[in-house]
Amino acid sequence: MSLLTPDTGLLFWMLITFGIVVLVLAKYGFPVILRMVEKRNAYIEESLIMAEKARTELESVKADSERIIDQARKAHIKMLGESNAIKEQLFQDAKEKAGQEATKLIDAARQQIQNERDAALREIRKQVAELSVEIAEKILQEQLKPKNEQEKMIDRLLDQINISKS
Repeated sequence: MSLLTPDTGLLFWMLITFGIVVLVLAKYGFPVILRMVEKRNAYIEESLIMAEKARTELESVKADSERIIDQARKAHIKMLGESNAIKEQLFQDAKEKAGQEATKLIDAARQQIQNERDAALREIRKQVAELSVEIAEKILQEQLKPKNEQEKMIDRLLDQINISKS
C-alpha cells in the first residue's frame, strides 16, 4: 500500500462517506447556507436602498439649508437696510429738533436783546429828560430873575398850552 495510490476498498468507503456527507449537506446544510446568503443579499440591497434614500434626504436637507441660509441673508440685508433707514430718520429728527431748539434760543436771545435795548433807550431818554429839565431850570432861573420876566414867561407858556388844547 502506497500513500499515493489508495486501495479500492478504501476508495469505495471514501466515496460512500463523501456521498453521505454531500447528501446531508444538500438536504440540511445548503438550504440554511442559501437562506443566510439570501438574507444577507436582501439586507445589503435594503441597506443600499436606505443609503440612496439617506443620500436623497441629505441632498434635500442640504438644499433646504441653503434656501434657509439665503432667506436669512436676505432678511439680514433687509434688517440692515431698515436699521439704516431708522438711523437716518432718527438723525434727521435729531437734526430738526436741534435746529428748532437753536431757533428758539436765538429768538429768545434776540427778544432779550431787544428788551434790554428798549430798557436802555428808556433809561437814556429818562436821563436826557431829567438833564434837559435841570438845564432848562438853571437857564430859566438865570433868565427869570426879575419878577416881571417870570410873569411874562408864565403868560406865554399858558397861552401856548391853551393854543395846543384848542
